Amino acid sequence: MKIGFLGLGGMGAGMAANLLKAGHQLCVWNRSPALAEPLLAQGATLAAEPQQAFDADVVVTMLADDAATRSVVLDSGALASAKPGLIHLGMATLSAAFVTELVERHRECGATYIAAPVFGRVEVAAAGKLNILAAGPLEAIDKVQPLLDAMGQKTWPLGEDPLSAVAVKIAGNFMIASAIEAMGEAAALTQSYGVAPAQFLEIMGNTLFNAPVYRNYGAQIAERRYEPAGFRLVLGLKDVGLALAAGQSRHVPLPFASVLRDNLLEAIAQGDGERDWAALAQVAMRRSGQD
Repeated sequence: MKIGFLGLGGMGAGMAANLLKAGHQLCVWNRSPALAEPLLAQGATLAAEPQQAFDADVVVTMLADDAATRSVVLDSGALASAKPGLIHLGMATLSAAFVTELVERHRECGATYIAAPVFGRVEVAAAGKLNILAAGPLEAIDKVQPLLDAMGQKTWPLGEDPLSAVAVKIAGNFMIASAIEAMGEAAALTQSYGVAPAQFLEIMGNTLFNAPVYRNYGAQIAERRYEPAGFRLVLGLKDVGLALAAGQSRHVPLPFASVLRDNLLEAIAQGDGERDWAALAQVAMRRSGQD
């Protein structure tokens, strides 16, 4: 299967590498071409412009946000140049409003858009162990299932409306941010009583909250290990903003998302924007005078 892959950041590079390992023909594009060099050594070809990557049976995009995706897919003319029948797997976390627009623009061009955002960090992407949400025309999803299998450990089907996958991804990231905030506040409380965050979070991660989010982020918070960033705090702010916008469009109040937005803004103002979003926990420590 001839595949175009656009966006070779921390997540995209690992995903693209797994497609190559599975034997697929890959043409890659990235705004900084140097990031493509390891994939070229593995057999990928380099597209000089996004349009070249869209000369494919399937296009995968893993770009930072709405603005980057709009620039690369729409403003560049790449989608307009695609041949009818193209399937586009949009695997980044995008807004509900923009995905609605993408679905319509693809329909006008005779192409198909599948929303396939993922749960998992950089190391999970490299290992091909992502959990992939998939929503779009079922026949198209069946065609790209081998690609999803190469990049993830499980595909979670969510029907034919791409917005279903968008909503689950946004809501899931909102829950992760909520967990980080709760751990930060609870660790600040217990530390004020002489209990080290490492001890408290180890107890919680092995008893009441024995789940990957609490164990993994709990360890980062306990160790104050926020660099290198697996997921930058500024992107966390973006995703909480997506949750607020999605809720507003359907008249669903998300009061705690507003708290998270303000706390993330405070963290960025304190210089933590490029650190891992687990650094959100430092807001509670600073406020309690224990940082």
